[in-house]
Amino acid sequence: MTPPLLSDRIASLPKAELHLHLEGSIQPATVCALTAHHATVTIEEEVRRRYAYRDFPEFIEAFKWVTSFLREPQDYALIATDLAEHLLTQRVVYTEVTVSIGVMLLRKQQPEANFEALLRATEPFEKRGLRFRWVFDAARQFGADAAMEVVESAKRCNSAAIVAFGIGGDELSVPTKEFRRVYDRAAQLGLHRLMHAGEVGGPEKIREAIELLGAERIGHGIAAINDPELMDLLAERKIPLEICPASNMKTGVLARQLQREKATIEDHPLPKFLRDGIPVVLSTDDPAMFHTTLNEEYANAARMGLQEEELARIAEMGFEYAFSPAGEGRGA
Repeated sequence: MTPPLLSDRIASLPKAELHLHLEGSIQPATVCALTAHHATVTIEEEVRRRYAYRDFPEFIEAFKWVTSFLREPQDYALIATDLAEHLLTQRVVYTEVTVSIGVMLLRKQQPEANFEALLRATEPFEKRGLRFRWVFDAARQFGADAAMEVVESAKRCNSAAIVAFGIGGDELSVPTKEFRRVYDRAAQLGLHRLMHAGEVGGPEKIREAIELLGAERIGHGIAAINDPELMDLLAERKIPLEICPASNMKTGVLARQLQREKATIEDHPLPKFLRDGIPVVLSTDDPAMFHTTLNEEYANAARMGLQEEELARIAEMGFEYAFSPAGEGRGA
């Protein structure tokens, strides 16, 4: 258990959250409101049942289910407002939120209209000390052509609030090299480049993301623990890993990467990454779907044995490795 004094210190720190999926932030009560709006009856007990997973594929099925109720711009505005209110309770002052543009396109929606609704919903929160920036996300399993459409959608939206392009989804589906042209186009448009890698896949997926795609941050990346040379590369090039401990536990990927039947939070490689000089930022991934908060993730890091000064350094790195002008969004 985290010492009470340390918990107070964690809670008071101004924070940036950089690996956060908008659609994974939808609380059960909000899911019910969405379903009622679309003439479907869902009770919170059903949502909680679906928000429990034995492995990563089950999580993906739940993600597909909950996003099926996002059909109109006002739906996106609702969940963005809820997320903003939640982030304020965590002392988050800057966030880069990943939004699943690839799923919108698959469902024949208009990303530009949905994104405009997101901007309108989150703009008022700047006066309350919370700044939003956005990552346009493609699903790896949809392929390179679909990913390119996500990049072009970012161009059409033409907003400085869109800071990066990334790919999530099924890491073991399409070979990394097939996305090289997509990432070149994202860079041409001035977008930073992200990639989920080394969550389910091995360390080679991380290396490919860096060397083939020019990824500037790695989503998860816990497989690096199995490749000392890759860890040296990450430390030397100062490429951050976006670490999401509760997510890694609840999808079973931590145990998988450690080649164990079960793993505990104390087994997480976060402390080794940090102490070996690899930049790390701490995030919730899908906070509602993994039943966590950013403060709880800092408490998880403390359970791993990190000291107060190390936790404070992680909070500082959240701003240091953000895709924004230096100091933008930083709280006092």
